[in-house]
Amino acid sequence: MSSVSRFTRLTMTVAVAAALAACGQKPAGPGAMPPSEVSVVTVAPQRIAVTNELPGRVEAYRIAQVRARVAGIVQKRVFKEGSDVKEGQVLYKIDPAQYKATYDSAQATLARAQANLTQAALKAQRYKPLVEVNAVSKQEYDDAVAAQKQAEADVASGKASVQTASLNLGYATVTSPISGRIGRALVTEGALVGQGSDATQLALVQQLDPIYVNVTQSSADLLKLQQAMANGKLKSVGENKASVTLMLENGQAYPLPGKLLFSDISVDEATGSVSLRAEFPNPKRVLLPGTYVRTKIEQAVDEQALVIPQQAVMRDASGSVVFVVNADNKVEARPVKTGSALNNSWQVTDGLKDGDRVIVEGLQKVKPGAPVKPVQWNPAGAPAQGQPAQQGAGAQPKAN
Repeated sequence: MSSVSRFTRLTMTVAVAAALAACGQKPAGPGAMPPSEVSVVTVAPQRIAVTNELPGRVEAYRIAQVRARVAGIVQKRVFKEGSDVKEGQVLYKIDPAQYKATYDSAQATLARAQANLTQAALKAQRYKPLVEVNAVSKQEYDDAVAAQKQAEADVASGKASVQTASLNLGYATVTSPISGRIGRALVTEGALVGQGSDATQLALVQQLDPIYVNVTQSSADLLKLQQAMANGKLKSVGENKASVTLMLENGQAYPLPGKLLFSDISVDEATGSVSLRAEFPNPKRVLLPGTYVRTKIEQAVDEQALVIPQQAVMRDASGSVVFVVNADNKVEARPVKTGSALNNSWQVTDGLKDGDRVIVEGLQKVKPGAPVKPVQWNPAGAPAQGQPAQQGAGAQPKAN
């Protein structure tokens, strides 16, 4: 064989190989590379809770401003600042001398009125049979009856004065209107309180267990959620069944779950948001009024949610993309829209359908249009080798 013929055959072989490479194909033969093995998940509808993460502020369950209801000099502060107090517990003592004197005077006035009533009643009782036999005039009897009624009114007035004096005397001993934690003392011994039109505030008592968390949500987001439930895309979790969890300022999760109580009926004109209120148990007083928190509220349920692992989603300037294995076991790039994060997964709101096979592992080995060998992804460890992935719900693996 001449050297020209050998050169011609070699040139033709190189040209054929180059043509095949340009078409993205490899020459068939014993040395051909097999399709890359990738781990996939088969998309299927799931039931998930629709959770919104919203900012909130902690507020006391009940707040009582302890005020002086009578004027006087503070004689003694009985409570310890920052301690827990019980309803009815004595907090302050105001000088009661003036109110004790007023009470004693009212008691004496009542006793005099009661004595006059007794005298007037006896006189009217004596005159009654005498007027019937004309022993006394009708005018004298009428005067006796009127005197009796006036004495009865004096007794009633005296009793009211005694009650008022008793109340004022009792107000000189200031008690807590609720059970809770009391703050710092706002007045000291020797202070004159209760003078003027405004009652002097002496302290503040707040009930901290349970405790409220006030949350704000955009009115647009709330309207969107309500429309989704009205259209049947989402279902309500049920009245008083929406669970709420908290993230504290230090990033740690609050261990006790709460419950959503209500949503406000009006929109804040300044912020365009709606207020929601949740209630949390607070036995260890970890949550304090005024604390900023992040809340996660389960406001609805999606019965047909599509969820994929977060590592399957690639993001770039144009948005989010996943690689899908089609019916021919070839890779397709699929743009998707993601919703809320669920642990290590994303909820996909657009771009995927039931039965799609999404590549989770092996993304670096493939490109769109390349043939692959899909196996089911094993999130607990390494992929299950040699186990073909289903092409859809109830579909059989495609034969090669």
